[in-house]
Amino acid sequence: MGEKNTKWLQDDYVKFIRWGQWRIERTGVGVLAFITNNGYLENPTFRGMRQQLMNTFNEIYILNLHGNSKKKEYAPDGSKDENVFDIQQGVAIGIFIKKSEKKGQANVYYSDVWGSRELKYQNLLEMNILSTKWVQLAPRANFYLFVPREISLDEEYDQGWSVSDIFPINSAGIVTARDDFAIGFDSQEVLEKISDFVSLSTEEAREKYDLRKDVRDWKVHLAQEDVRNSGLDPSKLIHILYRPFDRRFTYYTGKTRGLICMPRPEVMQNMLKGKNIGLSTTRSIEIGRGWEHVFCSSQIIQHHTVSLKEVNYLFPLYLFPKDLSKTELISNISWPIDQDGRTPNINPEFILALEKNISLKFVSCGEGDLKDTFGPETVFYYIYAILHSPTYRLRYSDLLKRDFPKVPLTSNLKLFRELCAIGKELVSLHLLESRTLDASNNFFTRSLVKGDYIVHKGYPKYVSSEDARCVSIKINETQYLEGIPKEVWEFHIGGYQVCEKWLKDRRGRQLSYDDITHYQKIIVALKETIRIMKEMDQSIPEWPIN
Repeated sequence: MGEKNTKWLQDDYVKFIRWGQWRIERTGVGVLAFITNNGYLENPTFRGMRQQLMNTFNEIYILNLHGNSKKKEYAPDGSKDENVFDIQQGVAIGIFIKKSEKKGQANVYYSDVWGSRELKYQNLLEMNILSTKWVQLAPRANFYLFVPREISLDEEYDQGWSVSDIFPINSAGIVTARDDFAIGFDSQEVLEKISDFVSLSTEEAREKYDLRKDVRDWKVHLAQEDVRNSGLDPSKLIHILYRPFDRRFTYYTGKTRGLICMPRPEVMQNMLKGKNIGLSTTRSIEIGRGWEHVFCSSQIIQHHTVSLKEVNYLFPLYLFPKDLSKTELISNISWPIDQDGRTPNINPEFILALEKNISLKFVSCGEGDLKDTFGPETVFYYIYAILHSPTYRLRYSDLLKRDFPKVPLTSNLKLFRELCAIGKELVSLHLLESRTLDASNNFFTRSLVKGDYIVHKGYPKYVSSEDARCVSIKINETQYLEGIPKEVWEFHIGGYQVCEKWLKDRRGRQLSYDDITHYQKIIVALKETIRIMKEMDQSIPEWPIN
């Protein structure tokens, strides 16, 4: 299926299933039965594996034993669900039957076993393949899921445009292979570290900076060569959005397998050459809180900026081509280059569809006036608003787990304008550029005890507050931040509880005045985001959007 992220296909259980499949293909008939990790039943990475299993076997029986503690699963009746083994990952029994005659794809049957470990053991002792109540599935392209799912919204959702089709030039975020070494909080700190790094022998550098053994795509001596060849240029110190609202520094040469393992220069260079904005999201998510995996950035991103579990992608709004005239094509995108040397990274077919819907003319720079014209930035704002709609996230929750999000197009010009305004406000907040964040009287957080403001190991810690709507957070034994709205403290972006994560990542560091001001701005930005998201669906008269 052309999967880009294939590391999960290297798991031993996947190899064992493939080996068993291969043996039975050679024999012509047989039964393959395994109890394994159940991730292959619905993870998008395994879509090709599921399709091939259906092509090989006549009948497939899946008994899902669940028990994934990471997903915090519960039985349908609300009771606790436990694993049959002492592991966190859920498991399933797969029985694959190949007969001598094979016509078409396999019939796939599915059943669940929920509950405590003891109950599951008891049920398994009493069950067999004939007595089990199976549900026949109808796995469909492109995912061939081995779990039941509601398909009533598929056609509706598929009318939208995938963000990967809207923004054709995109990639995963950068991979340093050594984040603690390559990324820092202070530019001078990073420069001094890199300068010292290249002055040492390979083994001295490895030991001093705890760089561990070389791996295939990152080696200490190649990292040193990369920096030396760059001339230790301070201009290569750049900002990187490391986590939501967490901007740090790295030394970026753009050389693959250099100081940074995978710098993704073909995409990231477009965030370095001038004013730009990018959409960061994931291709799929693990089952958990639900889909909330989107953020914007004016800098390059890391491959776990939005979520630690899933690979994060960046979709830049503008491209900065090299030495191209205004008539040349850029990866099949034919837009004129503006005065800043940019051209929109937007699929012309998407623009034609949107122009037809809203009867406005596209201009290839800026926002347009939204009376007669619209521009790349209004497109970005519209998409950003849609992806923050609570109804959108809930309505398409199952589909959003499978692939890049799809964006519905409206033909309601009034709604388009309203969503563009909402998206613009959200972008301004998330880039910490909103004027709302400049007013200190909007700040909620206070520190009631003076001290060194060092976030100690084991902190931050949640402290109950007299006001149930707010929380106090201890950063060390004596100091705490008071007045954080509870809904803000609990707010998640992707896999991160934002306010908690920002403080956790600064354990052992002293919070400066600028740090505390920045943190207060995050709190205001999130409080406004929550307000906007609650109000947003009032602008959308009905779903599906039309």
